Amino acid sequence: MADVDAHDTILARDAALLNDTVREAGALARSMFRTELKKWIKGASSPVSEADIAVNDLLEARLRAATPDYGWLSEESADDSTRLSRRLTWVVDPIDGTRNYLNGHDEWCVSVALVEDATPVLGAVFAPTCEEFFFAVRGQGTTLNGRAVRATSGTALDFSRMAGPKPMVERLNASAGDIKLHPRIGSLALRLCRVAHGALDAAFAGGNSHDWDLAAADLIVQEAGGRMSDLSGDPILYNRREVTHGVLVAAGRDRHASIVAHFRNRPLA
Repeated sequence: MADVDAHDTILARDAALLNDTVREAGALARSMFRTELKKWIKGASSPVSEADIAVNDLLEARLRAATPDYGWLSEESADDSTRLSRRLTWVVDPIDGTRNYLNGHDEWCVSVALVEDATPVLGAVFAPTCEEFFFAVRGQGTTLNGRAVRATSGTALDFSRMAGPKPMVERLNASAGDIKLHPRIGSLALRLCRVAHGALDAAFAGGNSHDWDLAAADLIVQEAGGRMSDLSGDPILYNRREVTHGVLVAAGRDRHASIVAHFRNRPLA
């Protein structure tokens, strides 16, 4: 019992740290938004800017100073394999939706999760320009701007309330007619989080998403009464050596089960 109490105390401490730090990071990102920024391309086509690096540096300084024994996995930091031996690891996307950010569009966010033994236990997604702060603690529900939220119930498929790659969502369309999806949301973390408060009934992620895109949103959806998984229904595991994931879906529990059953019978080629 003492061990459980100590764990809960540490989790509460880390939740307060995460809340304050992500708000500070969001304020920094917003202060640099729509200003002249140095920017470049990393990898094949992924944009990055000095704002991504500044926000990453702030998050790393605050979180790692307070929790020096935790691992660290961030889109904008060199990967350190010592995270694989840590029971607790911060998983960070300093600015999710960098293209939106650099193009002056509002839908971008700061996304940070604390992962314990491959499962997120804390999650914060903050979209300052949209005035959306999602926060979840494992076993304690999800809030949006301090108010408890829930994913929508039922199994009906209203395509105007679904977001993701159209060719994938069309696989759910029994009539084979043209469908009109919810307008594209350029931040994957925000797309998934909007399932948590019922703005969307379901959201899909195409292949090649990463731990930092997903971990916070995953917990936020789960704690709002939804589920997020791959198309076979298997849960997503985080802080593994391989941090890239395939096609995923998030929805309220019943709708999620229905969508997963559909794809089990009609798997992607």
